[in-house]
This record gives sequence, C-alpha cells and structure tokens, in this order.
Amino acid sequence: MIGLYFSGTGNTRYCVETFLKEYDADARSFSIEEEQASRHVKEQEEIVFGYSVQYSNIPKMVQDYIADNSDVWQGKKVFVIATMGMFSGDGAGMLARLLAKHGAVILGGLHLKMPDSICDVKVLKKTLPENQRLVKKAEQKTKIAANRLKSGNPTREGLGIASRLAGLLGQRLYFYHMTRKYSDKLKINADKCIGCGKCADLCPMKNIYIENGKAAAGSRCTMCYRCINNCPVQAVTLLGKSVIVQGGIEKYLQVKE
Repeated sequence: MIGLYFSGTGNTRYCVETFLKEYDADARSFSIEEEQASRHVKEQEEIVFGYSVQYSNIPKMVQDYIADNSDVWQGKKVFVIATMGMFSGDGAGMLARLLAKHGAVILGGLHLKMPDSICDVKVLKKTLPENQRLVKKAEQKTKIAANRLKSGNPTREGLGIASRLAGLLGQRLYFYHMTRKYSDKLKINADKCIGCGKCADLCPMKNIYIENGKAAAGSRCTMCYRCINNCPVQAVTLLGKSVIVQGGIEKYLQVKE
C-alpha cells in the first residue's frame, strides 16, 4: 500500500501517515503535487487517498489530478480518508464515486474532524487545547480504521445514500459553485507584504508570484489556505478580511513539558 494526499496545512498528510504507520510501517506516502506520484500509484495495488473537504466537495486541484491521471485508477483498491473542520456528510463518498468512475475499487472510507484551516473566518475557531484534543481523537480513530481494514472489516463512513443526501443538502447544493472552478478571490495586502516569497513557494497551483518586490495572485486558487496560514505578516486573505489565527499540524502536535 501507498498513501496519496492533498493537504493544505498538513492535517490530511498527518492522517494518511498515521494510517500507514498502523497498517504497514514500510509504506510510503506522496503528495499529489509530486511529479512521480502517479507513477507510484501505477506500481501499487492498494492506496489510501486523503484529502480535505471543501463545502462537502472535492478541491478543484484534486478533481483535476484524478481526471488528468484517469488511466492509473483502473482496478486499484482505494481506501478514502476525508478530513474536515466540521461536517461533510459524504466527504469520503465524493472522492470514492469519482475514483470509481475511473475504475477504482473502493475499500472503505473514513471521516476525521481536524483543526480548522480557514484562518480568516471566525466560525470554526477552537482553542489550542481543543484542537490538540481533536487531533488526538482523530489519530485514535485512524488507527482503529487501519486495523479494521487489516482484519477485512473496513470502516465505510460517508459511502452510503444517507451520507450522500446529508452532504448534498447540508452544503454542496448551496456552495457547489465554490469548488466548480478555481477561485480568483485570493487577496494580498501590498502594504503588509514584505515580498519574502514564502507564499509563492508554498502555493500548489503556482498561482502566486513576486512582482516588483511584492506578492501577487492569479485566478487559479484551489483554496488550500497554505499561503494564508504561513504568511509571516498575515498579508494574505481569501474568504475573510483579516487573519484571525494561523495554524498548521505542527502547532497541534507540540507537547508542553
């Protein structure tokens, strides 16, 4: 087995790696951004594929990656991990159905609540201890799911019709337009920007560039929030007008002495 993931702030990567450590300690994981990721998929029979849910849907970059590599999924046995800040309904089911269209065999699905990465909106904010507990709970749930798959009784969260209706009526029906195309709403405050280039280096879409000593954005944002969570001067926003709190998985794994 190998792990495949798309991760903005590291939450999904951590969950996939935790699953693999429990299922097969020798298994490796790859981001879909890596050039050789599809080659590794071709060489393996079993895959655990993790992604972060957006509005009960699949990020545009993940949708495009699957379509662009449509020839590699035939006959692959895939276990889907969907991470979310609050609710998705059928997060695992969304990716499972898309992969099945390209010939994949779906082994199961897992839903994991993780710390919110949308750092310029107040709605889902939790305290640091609350987020640390959230990660610990997700870690325990992931290990259980890995062992269930090994025993031939895989977790199947988000794959049924009830979950599909919940996802459709809960968010997707109203916010489908948010993930149908890439976003052109990424904003960079030129007065705050120091031109360090960190956002440009981190952007998975190469949608950010440095021009005249300042960062600027194009119209192909996949809303991963990687740049916003890592900007040292909080100059980048997307849905909100200002950054409330930045975070990444490393922040929630720190243990106080």
